This record gives sequence, C-alpha cells and structure tokens, in this order.
Amino acid sequence: MSWKFDEKSPIYSQIAQYIKMQIISQEMTSGERLPTVRELAETAGVNPNTMQRAFTELEREGMVYSQRTSGRFVTKDTDLIAAKRREAAQTEIRSFVANMRKIGFQNDDIISVLESFIKEGN
Repeated sequence: MSWKFDEKSPIYSQIAQYIKMQIISQEMTSGERLPTVRELAETAGVNPNTMQRAFTELEREGMVYSQRTSGRFVTKDTDLIAAKRREAAQTEIRSFVANMRKIGFQNDDIISVLESFIKEGN
C-alpha cells in the first residue's frame, strides 16, 4: 500500500477516500476486518489521531462499522457500496466530459472517442 498525500485536502480526508475506493472497487470485501488504527497509521506514516479521524469519517458515511472488542469492519451493506460505486463513476464521468468539452469536443465526438478507446481494448 503506497500512501501519497497532496496539499489540496486534509490528510485524514485523503485516507478516508483511499479506503473508500478500496471498498467500492472490492479490493476490500464486505465484512472484512480492517487493520487497527495504529497499524494503518504506521503504514501511512501519519499520527494515529489522523487515522482515527479518517475512520470516523468512514463510519459516518456507513462504509465501515466498529465492533467494540473486535475492531472495525467493511460494511455488509452491499446496496450502500453499490450506491457509492455509482457516485464515484458519476464523478469520474462528469470530470471526463467537462475536460473533453474544454478541449473542444462535442457530445457526439466524446462518445465516438470513448467507443473507439474501449474497442481498442484500453
């Protein structure tokens, strides 16, 4: 796991986003136990309080849950995971289309370029 942080948003938020992407991409499976705050903080090279804040954000979103003596786990709510996956897809599509429009493409051109890209196996 490689941790690289930018200066655009708080580190805890970037960590939460990274873990959320692992969940929605199914790198982390529903019900899977997460490493401890201390383990992840050490791996990421951040203060445990920063990692705790990231977990708190993920719990607030429902992406992870705590069991008092067993640790934290990925949500078992597959509908929530699917909804978060769709949200992420919409965000990516919105960004892609906006960037294509900035460089002069119209909707039909965007669709054509995308279809060609997919057909080429990329």
